[in-house]
Amino acid sequence: MVKLLEILIAIVMVGIVIAVHEFGHFLVAKLNGVTVTEFALGMGPKLISKKYKGTVYCIKLLPFGGSCQMLGEGEDSDEQGSFSTKNVWQRISIVFAGPFFNFILAFLFSLIIIFAIGYDEPFVFDVSPEMEASTGLKNGDVITSYQGHRIRVGRDLSMYELLDGIDARDITITYLRDGKEYKVTYAPEHIAKYYIGISYSVDNAAPGKGPMVISKVVAGGAAEKAGMQENDVIIAINDAVVSDVDSFTAYTDAHPFSDQAVRIKVRRGEQELDLTMTPHFSESYGLGFTYNDVYRSRTGFVKSIGHGFGEVGYWIKSVVKSLAYMLKGKATREDIGGPVRVVSEMSNVMETSYRNDGLFYAFLNLINWAILLSANLGVMNLLPIPALDGGRLLIYIIEVIRGKKMKPEHEAIINFVGFALLMLLMVFILFNDLSIVFK
Repeated sequence: MVKLLEILIAIVMVGIVIAVHEFGHFLVAKLNGVTVTEFALGMGPKLISKKYKGTVYCIKLLPFGGSCQMLGEGEDSDEQGSFSTKNVWQRISIVFAGPFFNFILAFLFSLIIIFAIGYDEPFVFDVSPEMEASTGLKNGDVITSYQGHRIRVGRDLSMYELLDGIDARDITITYLRDGKEYKVTYAPEHIAKYYIGISYSVDNAAPGKGPMVISKVVAGGAAEKAGMQENDVIIAINDAVVSDVDSFTAYTDAHPFSDQAVRIKVRRGEQELDLTMTPHFSESYGLGFTYNDVYRSRTGFVKSIGHGFGEVGYWIKSVVKSLAYMLKGKATREDIGGPVRVVSEMSNVMETSYRNDGLFYAFLNLINWAILLSANLGVMNLLPIPALDGGRLLIYIIEVIRGKKMKPEHEAIINFVGFALLMLLMVFILFNDLSIVFK
């Protein structure tokens, strides 16, 4: 019953994000005198509908998607209130309003989290004596720029480190100390060590104190070969008890992995399993210091507003960088998720957070997911793909440049082909979600 409730809450949150998007179109269309014929949440057959002042408001069977249908949309109509009779800037504002409202929603949700628990200031945790001597960095310095990219939260730096990677090329950073900025360029740290090939979840509510939950098992790594799976909870390593993330990292810091086999006990559901694995040796490059991207601290009201923009900026950049990562062929099928997987992941996060930290932090994790979804929907809809808002905006921008409208039949063909391809993609994503969620 609890799991079902969490799934329903996740579906409702997805619905809210979509509703706000469509409401953006709806509101700006009304402000520009356009007749909205239907405002719908969901897709497929209608479950509930009511007509009010010329607009049919309805909820449809499938709880993913939505629409704001306007008179004269996709056709050349001279009727009063027709979308096609409005000038190009009015049409641009109506189409852009959907993604823009998603960014507004993400900002408002960001403020809830920042006012509640603060933001992750990108300060330096630890720097080796060698790196301190070559860069001047010290513990407590705040990173403000990395390779020319502005850093506002610790996750900004983490995102660039993860998605861009670090190689042998020089690194340029800017850091803040006692109100003064310093800029330095240095050679990255060469790292040669053994890994078992896992990533683990960090509870934002109590960083380091949550259970050692495996969030990802690297394909071909030692952990995968030993049979470790996502969502396993590490409870012991070489007979040493692992009560939380801090105890695991303390053990591995004191006993670094080597070419010797490691015994790890995990909890999987109601079972406890003993796994033995031999770490793999790997060489890589690193920043040469550790930094905060987890611990949050509160700040004043005005600064919190600024950090709200920084939070939205982080999520927008994260979506754009992830898209680029995917287009470069670096993402796998497991990295791609649609609505079914989103609801599954959201419900899992809420369940884990509620069980470990209580209702308040389960709510904050739900809000955090909503920020990601809202920023994602805003960015994705601005892509210049036919049938998406970005594709239509591209057509209208071309109209501004050419000084005349595209023929409605040509625009309709472009949108139809784009919609058909979009439906094929959605079918693929649906089956991909189902195969991963129920594997």
